[in-house]
Amino acid sequence: MLDQSTLDQLKEVFGRIENTVQIETYGNDQEPLDFLSEIKGLNDKIQFVRLAKEDLDSYAFAVKRSGEEARIFFRGIPGGHEFTSLVLAILQLGGNPLKIDVGIQKVVKEIDQKLELETFVSLDCHNCPEVVQTLNAFAVLNPHIQHTMIDGALYPSLVESRKIQGVPAVFLNGQPLFNGKVEVPDILEKLTGGSTPRESKVSEDLQDVIVIGGGPGGVASAIYAIRKGLKVTLLAQKLGGQVKDTFAIENLISMHYTTGPELTQSLRELLEKNEVKVREMVKVERLNKEGHINHVYLSTGEILQSRSVVIATGAKWRELGVPGEKDYLGKGVAFCPHCDGPFFKGKRVAVVGGGNSGVEAALDLAGITQSVVLVEFLHELKADQILQDKMRSTPNIEILTGIKTVEILGDGSKVVGMVYEDRNSGQQQQLNLDGIFVQIGLLPNSGFVQGYLETNRFGEIAVDTKNRTSVEGVFACGDVTNTPYKQIAIAMGEGAKTGIAVFEYLLTGQHQSVA
Repeated sequence: MLDQSTLDQLKEVFGRIENTVQIETYGNDQEPLDFLSEIKGLNDKIQFVRLAKEDLDSYAFAVKRSGEEARIFFRGIPGGHEFTSLVLAILQLGGNPLKIDVGIQKVVKEIDQKLELETFVSLDCHNCPEVVQTLNAFAVLNPHIQHTMIDGALYPSLVESRKIQGVPAVFLNGQPLFNGKVEVPDILEKLTGGSTPRESKVSEDLQDVIVIGGGPGGVASAIYAIRKGLKVTLLAQKLGGQVKDTFAIENLISMHYTTGPELTQSLRELLEKNEVKVREMVKVERLNKEGHINHVYLSTGEILQSRSVVIATGAKWRELGVPGEKDYLGKGVAFCPHCDGPFFKGKRVAVVGGGNSGVEAALDLAGITQSVVLVEFLHELKADQILQDKMRSTPNIEILTGIKTVEILGDGSKVVGMVYEDRNSGQQQQLNLDGIFVQIGLLPNSGFVQGYLETNRFGEIAVDTKNRTSVEGVFACGDVTNTPYKQIAIAMGEGAKTGIAVFEYLLTGQHQSVA
């Protein structure tokens, strides 16, 4: 099932296995057995254990440490994006270190209640592996945690009974926990309810610069700062930020085309080459100052100290804020057409938003669904003309402009339509729909500094021409700021400028706030 090139690469990778790992199989279907036999044959420290479990089907299997109960299960062959999830689980159980921040690991190990987790995935979903791999790692760390990946395509009746219309869909002890893309600190918060005891500890390792955010702006500022000889730590919930989830990038100067994952890997390699200290999967809860020292409070209870701070936390998808939206998130309301589009094959959906992201989503969905209605608040679309032309030539896309979304309708388990208002006539009408994809722009990730730094009415951090904020020693760059035009190239330039401005501040001690 695996080509020879893949097998050769895996054999080299599995050479790092130190401890015996067992693959526990439960059925006699030949396809999964053939797949797992190829994996087993790559290293003699990978063993087969054949069991009969009535509560699991023949496509289910587990990976575990020898001598321990199984805690990581797969229901379905983890191909596509999920293949890496299986490889990582084998490596981690085999003794390879987990790439999870030590502060997060400490909190996970302190969980003392039994957690049975299930994640429904699509093998085409690029967001699902991050959730699966996180929960698998939690199960490696803590014997109280069990996690099962379920390929939704193999279990349509189970998907129907759980009323799943979006992935990843995570269940805790049989009850819905969350749906869609969630970062590691937020996953942990949901698992613990924020109740995990945390001992606050102030780090004695004083930094010159702490950069909060791992997107293009944050990475650029960290690189420019460390090349000036400063002591730099970069904190990121996810390296790459929103860029990592971008498929096609065609307007980044110096390259005609790249993808978000490829650009993210380039950013990672640049940080490693310049020896920037990076802490991933950590969440900053708040900032304050004591004298000239900035204190950065992490969700793990740690308090980091630095002479300066750069905030480059970017932005997230903006929600409609209408009745029904939160009620039907993951039940017909979605933000990612790539991940959730396949659930609406042959159905009727709407895309709310007439910018580039909205039109691109409509075009993507047109190839999957029966029909797409694009709804735009303004009287004209904002997308690039080339995208508009392509959309208008697509026969199963309908365009409605001058439309205000009023309410999302559902039957208690899934979306059935939306109510909208014609802004010209003021009349309200109903659209019968199976799904609604929201693509209305970005909301700055600035909540943790609200009330501490000056922000505008959109929540963007106010900065001056040198990216200085209203608090001395605190700088900001990229999409989280009031700098116009949210583009990767602009964020990189603003980040570079910020790194230079931080060096100037630390060298001269001069800071003129925007207030």
